[in-house]
Amino acid sequence: MEYTILICDDDADIRAALAIYLRQEGYKVAEAANGHEAVKCVAQDPVHLILLDVMMPELDGIAAAVQIRDISNVPILFLSAKSEETDQILGLNMGGDDYITKPFQPVELMARVRAALRRYARLGGLNEGGTTPEQGVYQTGGLVLDDNKKRVRIEGEDVTLTALEYNILKLLISNLDRVFSSAQIYEAVWDEPAFHVSKIVSVHIRHIRQKIEINPKEPRYLKVVYGLGYKVVKHA
Repeated sequence: MEYTILICDDDADIRAALAIYLRQEGYKVAEAANGHEAVKCVAQDPVHLILLDVMMPELDGIAAAVQIRDISNVPILFLSAKSEETDQILGLNMGGDDYITKPFQPVELMARVRAALRRYARLGGLNEGGTTPEQGVYQTGGLVLDDNKKRVRIEGEDVTLTALEYNILKLLISNLDRVFSSAQIYEAVWDEPAFHVSKIVSVHIRHIRQKIEINPKEPRYLKVVYGLGYKVVKHA
């Protein structure tokens, strides 16, 4: 399958350089010069991953990500010259899957792209054709993850998760009552070594709670084991 990567950056030289790297890897490339164009592209054409600059005129990357998340769960990799942790957490909170600081090495960027596409494919967001589910149906109380249909339900209602959120929940619900540290979750789901990742994982955990818990501040299913990590609790 030929994957389409959308590059959204107001710098034409950066778009051109990224397009060269991506086409060399066999990806099809679409381009947008601002957030408005990116949202329009996602709404109109098949896109499998977005490289989204944060600082842009008209509609910046953060605002564009919010609008994109209303119509698609496609992976979003933020590109930014800002390296502060608060900026990275903001990007993740607004729907980003990963955050890459400029300047970056092409090898690192391509590795992040491949990893994000693998996660999206495991969720079923990409039509891989001929793939078979790894597991069946996992349930605890009113929370059900059906990996055959790539579907999550809570008390009979469908829940929409991003690829990362789905894979985190699948890891935890398939190992009920087992505690996973942030590093273990990151290495299993992101498929790369974990370095200083607790904040990144905690952001996605919080997003999952907001979607599956009646009261996220007093979670019934997804619990924190302070100082150790996270687990999904077994219920009858």
